[in-house]
Amino acid sequence: MNGLKLNEISVWKKLIQHAEIMERPEKHLKHLLADKDRLAKFSLKAAGIIYDFSRQRLDDKAMDLLFELAEILKLKQQFISMSSGEKVNTTENRAALHTAARNFSDNPVLVDGKDVMPEIRNVRDDVKVFATKVHEGQITGSTGKPFRHVVVIGIGGSYLGTEFVAQALHPFADKNIEIMFLSNVDIHNFGRIVSQIDPETTLWIVISKSYTTAETIANANQAYAFITEKGLDPAKHFASVTSKGSPGDDPGNPVLSSFHMFDFIGGRYSVTSAVGGVPLSLYVGYERFERFLKGAEDMDFHVQNASVETNIPIVAALVSIWNNNFLGYSTQAIIPYASSLSKLAPHIQQLNMESNGKSVTKDGDPLEEHSGCIIFGEPGTNAQHSFFQLAHQGRPFPIDFIGIIRPNYEQYQNQSKGVSNHQELWSNLVAQPAALALGKEDSEPAKSFPGNRPSSTILLNDISPENIGRLLAFYEAKTVFEAFIWGINPFDQFGVELGKTLATDIRKQMAIKNQSPDHSFDDIDPITRFYLDTLFSGGF
Repeated sequence: MNGLKLNEISVWKKLIQHAEIMERPEKHLKHLLADKDRLAKFSLKAAGIIYDFSRQRLDDKAMDLLFELAEILKLKQQFISMSSGEKVNTTENRAALHTAARNFSDNPVLVDGKDVMPEIRNVRDDVKVFATKVHEGQITGSTGKPFRHVVVIGIGGSYLGTEFVAQALHPFADKNIEIMFLSNVDIHNFGRIVSQIDPETTLWIVISKSYTTAETIANANQAYAFITEKGLDPAKHFASVTSKGSPGDDPGNPVLSSFHMFDFIGGRYSVTSAVGGVPLSLYVGYERFERFLKGAEDMDFHVQNASVETNIPIVAALVSIWNNNFLGYSTQAIIPYASSLSKLAPHIQQLNMESNGKSVTKDGDPLEEHSGCIIFGEPGTNAQHSFFQLAHQGRPFPIDFIGIIRPNYEQYQNQSKGVSNHQELWSNLVAQPAALALGKEDSEPAKSFPGNRPSSTILLNDISPENIGRLLAFYEAKTVFEAFIWGINPFDQFGVELGKTLATDIRKQMAIKNQSPDHSFDDIDPITRFYLDTLFSGGF
């Protein structure tokens, strides 16, 4: 924007004015939806997805202004620059090339004049070879038994995206391997997992770019000790996904295999790299992991080639900005009507809130507009019996509904009330957005529904590896487009550092106490002292 603030752009001011118009009674969604052409004008179909935003509080004028904003800010050009290797992560002087991890073209992607694609292809080949050898029994645990459990040790972006994809692709997991995630340093997490595995048939995958993340290393050390106590050789039960030359890539600390991460792929964007590739290839097979990658590539291709008006992630980002900055919604729900997608919301929660929860622009200037929003979600129909009371009659928030046309388990066709389970699910998927939008008047105030509550609906034909890749890449692109509009850097996360720094100081105090039981906490602030004294005294 050449230093120009958003609120100084003419079209931004026009959007503010138009948002006031949209508050008028005649702009209630029940009136907007009376237009028989509403769905045709406010929906898109491309890259294996239908995106229906007809129930958003938008009209033609609002969309025209938003498209003008997208052109002024050169959103598509910014995405192409990012995908070409430009160092868009300005605070860390890095490129942001998660798109390269699923690039199967022969085109080079240059960073500092070097094509990064050969190394990315090498890592993919290494993952394929490793997964194949595990499945064929050529790589086994230290007692020669084939692996039947995979435990991913990692936190944040080192597991959330992978967990989402693994849960979604469970119907494809035919390799006789179970996958678990050891993320939280809480010992209950570790205790639950080890109670469910056979140590002899368990492969632990430690995922950490720096191999210094406190929680991950604590869990890895716990797992090493557990394997050693069982009389097994850790070198035959561990693999790592880490940066080249990190402590996890040390020949002096041997593992079955070490797979490299790249500094130009951030954790929350990394599921299409080795971070997701190693565990997912073990769980569902490399061929299906590659299908997942190609689905993501399909969405990336759409983003780079579709016009602004037909570009699904750009339109979704513009709708999100409209809701956030002009209509004043600070919360967004993701409600997939598919239990297989139950881990989608937690992944997008981190993806979006860590990327866009910023208070300064990429140039370091104070951000005068609110960026980011609070994201949460739960699968339908569970959500309807949990928090939809608030959605319908309390404080409103936009919702992304997600529907799957063909379920993975079509063989179960028992009918209740004349419909199958999947049809029952869809009756709710169709009804809920309509009820939120239209509302209902009643003589009893407690039974009245105000309506005018915005939502979008995303449809996929099925839950296939390709479609999960498309859905993932859609939300990644939507997230970065929002950041491009706000002029912020969605690829750093300094907001997580302060708490870690304070935890380091507290950890040192604990370590001293462990070595010297007579050590007191008198020199630290009284509130912190209270909690440490309570912990070490064993109760209150």
